[in-house]
Amino acid sequence: MKKNHIAFILTLTAIVAYGYFEWSAVRTTTLSVAQQASAAERSILYYRDPSGAPFWSATPKNSAEGQAYLPVYDDAEPSFDPRPKPKVTQDERKILFYRNPMGLPDTSPVPKKDSMGMDYIPVYVGDQPEETNIVKINLDRVQRSGVRTERVETRVLVQSVHAAGTAAIDERGLTIVALRADGYIEDLFVNTTGQSVRAGEPLFRLYSSQIQLAQSDFLVAIHAMQRGSVGSDPERSLEGAMQRLRNLGVPEIRIREVRESGVNTRTIDWPSPTNGTVIAKKIINGQRVLAGDELYRIADLSHVWVIADVAESDLADVKVGTHAMVTFRAYRTQPIEGEVTFIYPEVRPETRTVRVRIEVPNPEERLKADMYADVVFQVRANQPPVVSIPTSAIIDSGTRQVVLIAKGEGRFEPRPVKLGRRGDGYIEILDGVTQGEEVVTTATFLIDAESNLQTALKAFNQQEAPK
Repeated sequence: MKKNHIAFILTLTAIVAYGYFEWSAVRTTTLSVAQQASAAERSILYYRDPSGAPFWSATPKNSAEGQAYLPVYDDAEPSFDPRPKPKVTQDERKILFYRNPMGLPDTSPVPKKDSMGMDYIPVYVGDQPEETNIVKINLDRVQRSGVRTERVETRVLVQSVHAAGTAAIDERGLTIVALRADGYIEDLFVNTTGQSVRAGEPLFRLYSSQIQLAQSDFLVAIHAMQRGSVGSDPERSLEGAMQRLRNLGVPEIRIREVRESGVNTRTIDWPSPTNGTVIAKKIINGQRVLAGDELYRIADLSHVWVIADVAESDLADVKVGTHAMVTFRAYRTQPIEGEVTFIYPEVRPETRTVRVRIEVPNPEERLKADMYADVVFQVRANQPPVVSIPTSAIIDSGTRQVVLIAKGEGRFEPRPVKLGRRGDGYIEILDGVTQGEEVVTTATFLIDAESNLQTALKAFNQQEAPK
């Protein structure tokens, strides 16, 4: 009875084992069929060498070692290789130096961390240091991002410096009418502000006892010289009397009239000393005036000044002799060309601007004092050509300026540059690029973001790699 029981158990075990192997074979066959069906749904692009060598084939084939080429499907990234790479320890490769994990131009001969605590990345013998800073982007993404490039060339940079200004009277054309003797105004011939006058035209009629006395002495000297008085020098007395009239400011035409007529006229019609416009009148008819009082202020308005406020940062580009185009807001369609004649020696602390004086013609006297004007200085028009790139190509972080050099096939190199002067949408490059290279002018921040991302991932993978 016991032997029969043991035989039954052995028979049952054999049946179960046979069923398991049969089920396993069926499952394996099912999975193989499913995999083949899934593979049939994917399109094979080509076959690549199993060792990772740069060999490809359009049809299945074997390598020189007899290994079958691996298929590459249409949904796989061509540059991605899923096979594990042979690991090389740091002991097997010599470290040349350590570079900044964020791609900055900073290296170290010993391991160190950057300001964010990220380890510097080692550069080994056999690596290409110039390629460590290359950003690689899929060509399709480059096209979708609208990346545009422009060749680095030499050109003349003409910069326009803009400033606001106001018209002012030319101080060199100002004349003040004042007396050197006390007197009374008996009549006014020019009695309104803004009236135009000509040199020699009478302004007012004056009575002055001091001038009357000096004229009497002058006439006495004339008579003495005519009589030929003995014991005195009549010619010297005449010259002295004439000089006293000049010291009192009596016009030469008045002195000639007294000498020729021999009459001491009680009043004198005071002439205008210059041509111009009366911009200030400080006397009225019948007024008593004292020596030194300002009676009229006459301005020559054939030329006016424009005082422009130039920003401190633009002052180096503006010099005496620089041409400027001045557009007054009252005559926007009639710009006037002028020239810088003076740069004031102080900076206004409130606005950090410097006043620059421009002289412009005003033949019709249309321009009035304190008129607003827009000034454009044309600077550096005669400078030699310099290496320059579009300003849109510059990535400026405030402390560091970078451009992206297009290397072709979706490869870009961030490169620090040293900037110079600007003009016409371009900027001079003093150091960093050479003529003939291609710089990225659009989508620069997208590529820069990709560069920072790739650099950060490399640093992260370097820190996470097993040691």
